[in-house]
Amino acid sequence: MDTHLAPHPDTLADDLDRLADLILRAERLVVLTGAGCSTESGIPDYRSPGGLWTNHKPVYYADFVRSAAIRQRYWARSFAGWRAFDRAQPNAAHDALAALEARGRIHGLITQNVDRLHLEAGSRNVIELHGHNDSVICLGCGSESPRHAMQTWLRALNPTWTAQATAIAPDGDAQLDTEALAGFRVPDCPTCGGVIKPHVVFFGESVPPTRVAQATTWVDEGDALLVVGSSLTVWSGYRFARQAAVAGKPLGVVNIGPTRADPIATFKIAQPVGRFLPLLLDQIGPRAVARAG
Repeated sequence: MDTHLAPHPDTLADDLDRLADLILRAERLVVLTGAGCSTESGIPDYRSPGGLWTNHKPVYYADFVRSAAIRQRYWARSFAGWRAFDRAQPNAAHDALAALEARGRIHGLITQNVDRLHLEAGSRNVIELHGHNDSVICLGCGSESPRHAMQTWLRALNPTWTAQATAIAPDGDAQLDTEALAGFRVPDCPTCGGVIKPHVVFFGESVPPTRVAQATTWVDEGDALLVVGSSLTVWSGYRFARQAAVAGKPLGVVNIGPTRADPIATFKIAQPVGRFLPLLLDQIGPRAVARAG
């Protein structure tokens, strides 16, 4: 495969042509997705223009572990924002990627998202790099519980608490007025009394080595990498873009706004993924059937 596709003017037709060409020529395409893939499901991202990073910083792992006050703030905000996060549904971007996998065009999908929307849309060969937000884990004994159980425990401890979230974040965190935190109670692990944490990788926390190893293997096995809806600002995702580029493999990026991989990408497409990817399915049409064997 030619890893240096000719530049194209930034038109929709040319964007579709160059991405269709990448997909059709790849024997083993690996896809890496980020928060921008879920914005059209009502879950905002952090770093796009107007993203939450400008006025809502996420909780860092070290702070969550050391400070009961920070855990109180996190769980109060998560309790308020969970209903909106939990009812989010896959959008057209998730559906298009699931359809491409079903047609044999995607070797594996690595997602930095914790919302499980790729799985709900029907993608099967998925690595959830940062975990998933529908369960919680005790940092003491390692026991896991459904996130809905945590919601029940929080409600039982705070029966009269009625604060409403003003916005949710990609990890299910939410914005709340500071006054709403007063008196909010957080449960301990029912098994050992330890600290309960959502089963996701926080900022400042390491991705489990087994997930990194599996994702690295996929990128090694693949002959092209497509980044969808990620700024790749953090190393946990950018490492795979860099891995593909260093290996001389085509690296396509579809994202609104700049990404860390722009200087090393084979091409960059600035299109809203929820509207762009379904058009791609029409573009490649019957050529996108699964390969025999």
